[in-house]
Amino acid sequence: MEAEALNHIKYGIPFYGIGWVPDGIPLTSSEPPEQENNDQNDQKTETETRTESTQSVPDSNHIVLAGGGGEGNSGVKNAVVLIQFHPASTSISHEPVAKLGLGSDLPYRMAVHPGADGLICAFPESCSWFEWEKELKEGAHKLSVKQSDRVFKQLQDVGQQLALAFNKEGSVLATGGEDGNLRVFKWPSMEIMFTEAQAHRTVKQLDFSHDGKFLVSLGQSGPGRVWDVTSAAVVATLPTEKDEVFCAGKFSLVNNGIEVLHLADKDGIIVTWNTTTWRRVRSKRITRDGITAFDVSADGKLLACGTTAGDLLILKSAGLRIQKVVPKAHSGFVTALSFSHDSRVLASTSMDSSARVSTLEEVKKSVSLWVVILIILVSILAYFLNDPESWTMLKSELEKVYSSWR
Repeated sequence: MEAEALNHIKYGIPFYGIGWVPDGIPLTSSEPPEQENNDQNDQKTETETRTESTQSVPDSNHIVLAGGGGEGNSGVKNAVVLIQFHPASTSISHEPVAKLGLGSDLPYRMAVHPGADGLICAFPESCSWFEWEKELKEGAHKLSVKQSDRVFKQLQDVGQQLALAFNKEGSVLATGGEDGNLRVFKWPSMEIMFTEAQAHRTVKQLDFSHDGKFLVSLGQSGPGRVWDVTSAAVVATLPTEKDEVFCAGKFSLVNNGIEVLHLADKDGIIVTWNTTTWRRVRSKRITRDGITAFDVSADGKLLACGTTAGDLLILKSAGLRIQKVVPKAHSGFVTALSFSHDSRVLASTSMDSSARVSTLEEVKKSVSLWVVILIILVSILAYFLNDPESWTMLKSELEKVYSSWR
């Protein structure tokens, strides 16, 4: 495999969800050290084990993916997959470090808890909880994921949930259903904070503000809504203009800690809203292709869009200026995006069964060779036009060349 392809790997599963594993996952089990016959060997074994374990891969250098082929006979399995990220080379593991098969159940949506709790997946009829499992094997920590015994009664037989979101602290969980129901729970107690039976015809997207006070919800069409999480009241309605269809929305902290809300229109426009007045402050087309995935970096400085053409666009949050474009990052449309915790790398997935990591540095535009040639020709022409004798000589020579060519 070519070195430049190590940041883009196909794993044989169309993915619908992606997230970075948080740090601080506790050790769930460890293998007992081998018993030696003397204290010296015991001390040596303990030292070696401690040294090797320090070489373990950090939890946050893992990416979790969810997807599959559904319940049909496509032969494509449904699974939650863990892959390893290598910061030094900005690459990902060629094979998963862990893979949990899910039978005929397709995890169509996924949300990773910001702490070390685990992740939630939405299946066609219910939602299930998954836990991290970290073991000490051969002196190193091995990370995997397992389905939890915990059952969310409040999310059983509720139909397909198309939106899942935790607030930044991980103390509140919101879900949005295909049937238009919005549910907001305290975490981890799952005590219901509020429900709205017809928040939209279908709830497609949810995101919490950084302080957890507001929740934005988007439907399949029509205006977006902003909810006060404590009072369950709608504090703002975000109307569409012309033929806009908001397909994604994210809160973002910009300069001086001011928070704005970015909404992505499916036809390639980003609209920015003031979160005090709830008025539009900016609208800009950033692509002619449809936007299928959207994310904001943790530091609020960057936005990322995935398109129907498989392109990735990285923009500066302030001004919505494009910083970098990765054309044809995937051969199919982009299904999900996630910035790393340190806002230095973007992970993406696609229906083409691939995952990719991309750096975010701005690509400096080089001057085209044709532009250089044009500048030279214009300079030469300007010289001869300002010197009549030289222009007459050049014209005579050009006529000779033309006559000989004919």
